[in-house]
Amino acid sequence: MRSKIFDDAELERLRREAIPSSNESAMAGDAAPHSTDQHPHVEAAMDLPVVVYSNDDEIVSHELEQMRSILEETILETRSTPLENRPRLPRIPLSKRNRAVVRALNPMLVTYLEASRDLCETDSILFGAAVAVCRIIGAKLPMAGRATTQSSAIPAWRKRIEDRIAKARALIGRLTSFRSGNNRPRIMRTVRMAFAGTNISLSQPNITQKLTERIDDLKQKIAAWGKRIQRFSERSMRFNQNRLFHSDQKRLYKSLERPKVCGAGQGPDQADIIAFWRGLWSEPVNHSEGPWMEVVASQGVSVTPMDPITITPEDVAEAVRRATNWKSPGLDGLHHYWLKGFIVCHAVLARQFQEALDQKSLPSLFTTGITNLVPKDQDTTDPSKYRPITFAPVQNNALILISRKDG
Repeated sequence: MRSKIFDDAELERLRREAIPSSNESAMAGDAAPHSTDQHPHVEAAMDLPVVVYSNDDEIVSHELEQMRSILEETILETRSTPLENRPRLPRIPLSKRNRAVVRALNPMLVTYLEASRDLCETDSILFGAAVAVCRIIGAKLPMAGRATTQSSAIPAWRKRIEDRIAKARALIGRLTSFRSGNNRPRIMRTVRMAFAGTNISLSQPNITQKLTERIDDLKQKIAAWGKRIQRFSERSMRFNQNRLFHSDQKRLYKSLERPKVCGAGQGPDQADIIAFWRGLWSEPVNHSEGPWMEVVASQGVSVTPMDPITITPEDVAEAVRRATNWKSPGLDGLHHYWLKGFIVCHAVLARQFQEALDQKSLPSLFTTGITNLVPKDQDTTDPSKYRPITFAPVQNNALILISRKDG
């Protein structure tokens, strides 16, 4: 009730179910038809989005028409926008209202998805629907282009403390300068602000002693803030290690055995990176096959061929369910969360995945990824000292999970 999650009608229904009375039980048979006649579409409206605060059918219709208009607009925009210019989808809160918006757009997507010709067009429709959800709930979207640099890993609490330390050090510099005889207006204004609200006047004889006490006080605060940063950092490290111990002990022990690689140094030249990885990925290589290939081929003759794979919507739903919501997306910028929310796409994806397997081909979008280079040691200027990690579209992950299950 405090969070206003349910409207008054829903709260009253829950109250009647929790504390039934004899009078209400006796009148239940007569009251039910009357309620149905008065609000014939209340049950359907409760599953729909932004109007969970009202039972007025006209408001429901108005909101749905507005959402339909936004959806059509975003899908048209997405189809005409190159992949590299798509906005970066944010991580939206998993709130009841946001889930209701996603559920409301589900039936609206059926018309677009039924007309989809291939996986690329389905991906474009789903991305447009995700953008529509972000606009409806008011989530921030960059106007153009995807972010190419990662956001700072410094937590907000540390930034606040470091800002305090920076301001205190600047004030110490001004006070020290005034104590040395600098009477410039800017310095005087800062000193007056430092002693505002006290009975200390800049013209009193012991002002030098007061300045020294103020400077010492600021130095002690800086030392205390520095200790707080150290204490909070150690606590955060212990928390992350405990969490990693429960989820991936092997990764924890590896991080403890080897020093952490810092990638903040000078990176390699872009031309050197392109030349190095082009030699590995783009240049054709002629391999000399030895006699072992004939042995492997003869052993494979006796292997029973695998039964043909039939992908169903249930397979897609199960593969998507096991995936992480906000795993880093590929070139299309679509997260697993949207495949989970827009459940009407599962049947279309199953059909198009089946066609891709039967034709033994995938669109170029699903064979192209975004590669990030992670430094392996302290030599950050050598392109060969980086480990490539490629992010593929999330539909690829679903297809891989389905293949592993059936294979």
